[in-house]
Amino acid sequence: MDAVRLDTWLWAARFYKTRSQAKEACDAGHVWVNGDVAKPARSVRPDDELRVRVGDWPRLARVIATSEVRGPAPVARLLYEDLTPPRPARSAPVATRDPGAGRPTKRDRRDTERWRGR
Repeated sequence: MDAVRLDTWLWAARFYKTRSQAKEACDAGHVWVNGDVAKPARSVRPDDELRVRVGDWPRLARVIATSEVRGPAPVARLLYEDLTPPRPARSAPVATRDPGAGRPTKRDRRDTERWRGR
């Protein structure tokens, strides 16, 4: 196969769980092919570069092969080369409270502010 529909390829490469989710992502403008916003019926070929927003972090990928069949994850991983840069490390740890600890007191708030460096 030389070219395949974008929504079908995204489903086969396991970027989305269902083909309808892949279609909705394309319709919402969350998928770009070679720098252009792509519709679900756009053809994808090897060497195309994709930018796919899955969740809150965009993923970059280069198409290596095409497929219309969803296979196991190790086979799906062979359809693309992941070019996504690593996520930046968190700058500060997040303050958390134990479940059921109740509402924070003024003293707890002051301790949290001191801990955050404010």
